[in-house]
Amino acid sequence: MSHGKLVTSYPEVNLILHEVLTGIQPILGDQIIGMYLCGSLTSGSFDRLSDVDYVVVTKAVLSDDLLAALDILHQRIASMDIWCATQLEGIYIPQAALRKYDPIHGLHVLIDRGRGQRLHRMYIADALTSHAWWGGWVLLRENLREHGITLTGPDPCNLISPISAKELQEASAAILHGWAAPLLDNQAEISSRGYQAYIVLTLCRILYTLEHASVTSKQIAAKWAQEKLDQRWRPLIEQAWVGRQNPYLQAEEEDVNETLDFIRSALARCQLFESIKRNQ
Repeated sequence: MSHGKLVTSYPEVNLILHEVLTGIQPILGDQIIGMYLCGSLTSGSFDRLSDVDYVVVTKAVLSDDLLAALDILHQRIASMDIWCATQLEGIYIPQAALRKYDPIHGLHVLIDRGRGQRLHRMYIADALTSHAWWGGWVLLRENLREHGITLTGPDPCNLISPISAKELQEASAAILHGWAAPLLDNQAEISSRGYQAYIVLTLCRILYTLEHASVTSKQIAAKWAQEKLDQRWRPLIEQAWVGRQNPYLQAEEEDVNETLDFIRSALARCQLFESIKRNQ
């Protein structure tokens, strides 16, 4: 990626990605295998409220010295006066850990979106210890393998083992059980308009994957859900798009209650799906 090259339709995003790539290259040196875009940047649904998702593949687990140097780089980028400077969601992961789930090679480094975020290490959880994290990781690998945009390095298909339809559906069910279901007992977490909208749109994506055994964008999944699910959910889904525009406002009590019912509906649909699969 050369400076000024059109990677996305947003010049500011291109600039930030250029800063990341040219910043990590002298730090990591020959540790870099490739850098790739994923998420909404690859589906055509990216907007100014979206995460800037990317993955850097390395040869080995990064040392503490390399992590510290990368952290300084990310702090500098976050201080830039550009609207997307704090919207980076980046993962630095060894090739062995990316190819398939292996607890021996599960350690990776990530930076979360938001002001004041720092690089930190995390282990890739498995389906038994953390349903939601494992499910999200499966779906991310699928998106990267099938739709990832290469900034430098080999085609991501050469770095990630194929993911079956069954794995995608199991991953979606794992997210529902491990992330969405606990929200029913922790309703206080659904306090902001942004998170309430995120829950609704993510549920649409999960249900779409259960139905089609493929991963799609929030926009496409929301449109599908409005057409195929109970008409009751149409206003909730429409309002979720509005909620994305005002993420820091307080969520309305009525919307929170409808979101909780949408979670219950999604869980019931998932349980029916799982029951059918077991009996086939």
